[in-house]
Amino acid sequence: MTAIYPLLATLAAYLLGSLSFAVIVSRAMGLSDPRTFGSKNPGATNVLRSGSKKAAIATLLLDGVKGWLPVALVTWYGPRWGLEDGSIALVGLAAFLGHLFPVFFRFVGGKGVATALGVLLGVHWALGLAAMLTWVFMAYVFRFSSLASLTAALLAPVFYVLGSGGFWYTETSILVSLCVMAALLVLRHRENIVRLLQGKESRLGQGKKKPV
Repeated sequence: MTAIYPLLATLAAYLLGSLSFAVIVSRAMGLSDPRTFGSKNPGATNVLRSGSKKAAIATLLLDGVKGWLPVALVTWYGPRWGLEDGSIALVGLAAFLGHLFPVFFRFVGGKGVATALGVLLGVHWALGLAAMLTWVFMAYVFRFSSLASLTAALLAPVFYVLGSGGFWYTETSILVSLCVMAALLVLRHRENIVRLLQGKESRLGQGKKKPV
């Protein structure tokens, strides 16, 4: 009977991840659907292009929470239901995949940066903080959000290994999950990578026209 609990937790995490808050928040605030303008990516950065910083911040926070919450709940309460490190890896990856391929939005989702950060914070606050500081540093120095996101994603598994014995003990299942998320984040940013190589990627703070 206990074998079903990891499956139920993973399914619940995927369904939570499938809540596309970029679309939900935009609708609630009477803004244009983020899938219809700019990069057409349902994420906080594209919501910001609508001209509403409040909507973008709300999207960013909610997308992060939906990655953090399943991992945190399994970490806190999972052991009594037989949910160990393998389940933490599964629910984190499931929430992330839900954002990328949301069942409620025809499996067309965002790039997953905020949700991935939420997962990292759920695994351990220090891991999330390391990734966040990496993003801030890269964004400040180079002014490319995509480059900052890619760097933070690729270094997250490295940080996890380096933190072993100090903040946590490395679990193979969690490390594999982080590596899969990093690989998927790179794939979701492939167009950005091309633009970076061509010198055509937009910088942070660069003016954007509002959608009509």
